[in-house]
Amino acid sequence: MIRLSRMGARKQPHYRIVVIEKARARNGRPVEVVGTYNPRTNPASIEMKRDRVDYWVSKGAQMSERVNKLYAKAPAAAPAPAA
Repeated sequence: MIRLSRMGARKQPHYRIVVIEKARARNGRPVEVVGTYNPRTNPASIEMKRDRVDYWVSKGAQMSERVNKLYAKAPAAAPAPAA
């Protein structure tokens, strides 16, 4: 499953977007960290490794509702310049 893992101090949330087994605790040991989400900036900052998220989805991982919304919002990575 791909979901959010809460980090940060009390009343100052910052989240990691993690690939984790569904049965594990919210902040349990993840398989891989694929991004971050900070709702406290204006606008909220989202950094996501889209290629890794696509890889895990192709392997059968399901995104949580919130991560699915963030995935739709996150800017697509700019194509690498050809040299």
